[in-house]
Amino acid sequence: MPKIRRNQPTLLAAACLLATTTAHAQTAPPVLVASAVLEKVEVTGRHYDNAIGSADAASQGSIRAELLKSRPALRPGEVLEFVPGVIVTQHSGDGKANQYFLRGFNLDHGTDFATTVNGLPVNMPTHGHGQGYSDLNFLIPELVERIDYRKGPYFATTGDFSAAGSADIAYRRTLDEGFAALTLGQRQFQRFVGAGSSALGGGLNLLGAVEVQHNDGPWTLAEHLRKSNGVVTLSGGTRAEGWRASLMGYDATWRSTDQVPERLLDAGAFNGRPFGRFDAVDKSDGGETRRASLSGEWHRVTDADATRVAAYAMNYRLKLFSNFTYALERPDDGDQFLQQDRRSVYGARFSHAVEHRLGGLPARSEVGAQLRHDRIRVGLFDTVERRITHTTRDDEVRQTQLGLYGQTAVELTSWLRAIAGLRADQARFQVDSLTNGANSGRSSARLFSPKLSLIAGPWASTEFFINAGRGFHSNDARGTTATRDPKSGEAVDKVPGLVAARGLELGARTEWLPGLQSSLALWKLDFDSELVYVGDAGATEAGRPTRRRGIEWNNRYVPVPWLLIDADLAWTHARFSDADAAGNRIPNAVDKVASVAVTLRELGPWSASLQWRYLGSGALIEDNSVRSRSSLTTNLRVSRKLWDRAEVTLDVFNLGNRKVNDIEYFYESRLPGEAAPVADRHIHPAEPRTVRVTFKLGF
Repeated sequence: MPKIRRNQPTLLAAACLLATTTAHAQTAPPVLVASAVLEKVEVTGRHYDNAIGSADAASQGSIRAELLKSRPALRPGEVLEFVPGVIVTQHSGDGKANQYFLRGFNLDHGTDFATTVNGLPVNMPTHGHGQGYSDLNFLIPELVERIDYRKGPYFATTGDFSAAGSADIAYRRTLDEGFAALTLGQRQFQRFVGAGSSALGGGLNLLGAVEVQHNDGPWTLAEHLRKSNGVVTLSGGTRAEGWRASLMGYDATWRSTDQVPERLLDAGAFNGRPFGRFDAVDKSDGGETRRASLSGEWHRVTDADATRVAAYAMNYRLKLFSNFTYALERPDDGDQFLQQDRRSVYGARFSHAVEHRLGGLPARSEVGAQLRHDRIRVGLFDTVERRITHTTRDDEVRQTQLGLYGQTAVELTSWLRAIAGLRADQARFQVDSLTNGANSGRSSARLFSPKLSLIAGPWASTEFFINAGRGFHSNDARGTTATRDPKSGEAVDKVPGLVAARGLELGARTEWLPGLQSSLALWKLDFDSELVYVGDAGATEAGRPTRRRGIEWNNRYVPVPWLLIDADLAWTHARFSDADAAGNRIPNAVDKVASVAVTLRELGPWSASLQWRYLGSGALIEDNSVRSRSSLTTNLRVSRKLWDRAEVTLDVFNLGNRKVNDIEYFYESRLPGEAAPVADRHIHPAEPRTVRVTFKLGF
């Protein structure tokens, strides 16, 4: 029975895929073929929609599907690395949410970077593993139409988790042609993805997609990642007025190799056996997750106004077994724990924008509302080889968040535009602790966030930006009502439900040199206190106030139609802003990141891309006495069209087979047999050279 349940989303999408393929073969009038050809020419014309006059900040932009096709991604979440300055890594099994880095933030699994896919929020508040948990493993990159990204708290339309930035990933409603693709790679990597779309008549379009994947990875303990994924979308109308409804389902199981202490790697042996970089201390770590959703949206856009309405419902499950300290707290049984999250999520959003005049000046105003309600059962349990031995905490949570916003853009002169906005957010929390009634209760929080932007130009194909605003992230609901530590029973202070951040950015964007699009941004972001819910402890810790500032320089150069050069460089200065004897460095705040890619497009049947990706060093503890090591990796993609609708692609990740780490931490742990805890660097290695080949056939 469980096996059948796990495959339901995939079987449903496969049935729709078959139906759309059959319908497409039977009903393909010439006008539809012509329309598909025109759309394809439009998409391949540009990789970005970041031209002069298209954005309200130098660090804002859009990425189109054609760029996603040109460069490889080791994991689905790495599509976010197309956002300049973002680095995506992994510190555990590939079924778990990625680790994200941006603007001097170790964003953990998404705390200050808000992400949506196909209109659905990805970040999970009051999550079993970490606040804002953002698992993108259900993403199907081949369906992505565009990624609209923003950085900084300057935009009234974005709310929770967006202080450092946000990205909206939009799926296609239709496909130019259906396709089936099979990828085979080293270490038992197998992936099949197929998708198709068809006009059903009466202006209706149906799209179906299915994905199945297996991967063992380079780990001594085979990962056995198995996932199934499906999407069905029915849409109607036009770009001016239309609607869309989508059903999505995702299921995955895996075994994970968590980070390991360097002292164990230096010794080269554990329990009398050899131990290397890809070995595991606790061989029973791993997890399983499911996600199913139904969503819909309607829009109407005219020259005078625009209205958009959307709603969604989602069911989500996670069981995650981890052991990061080995035998620190429980020398006899080990420190493995289970984080469990079961929830239903309901939400809606509305916006209306209108063109008008303000004091005789051309203006555009927009108002909007966003509502989200989570019904959560979340728990933390001590386990031994996935068997529960003790309940640390078990809670039922009801969390409702409402955001209202308004903003007005005014053309003050022919060369100066201003945007003023205000956002009001309210969060209500209800926590029922099933283990300690002292931690039950109700709480609420509200926050007003003003925004202001000035855009000047263009002069000589160059424009300038000043952006300022307030943003926030929510805290775990359990911390807002807790009065007792779930492990020690000691008294603890309640934490605020919403934590404010203040940002400022000066930027410029130019296309003065033909073929080159370049932007420069100088920014800073202050947090009053980075309160964080620590999932493996079941408690909320109050962080110190922080200040980050930095420079970003992004470049897109197309000297000739068949050559694209991307170069993104970012430097960050991240510090605690108060005085403390421990030091002022923010642990895991990486100071430099860079990405440089050279893409050759359609040289006859050939295309190729070579990318260099750099993750800089960062302090691992406050006094900067221990730092992470920088890493530089190279990825290669070479594609060749075999015939009109067939293509083969070779992807090589970590081309130089460099011995680098995806993540490094510094904390105390104790291995079985050690007499006392040891403060040590703990690392999770990046994958060695990995080769994958994809055969894609269109229909």
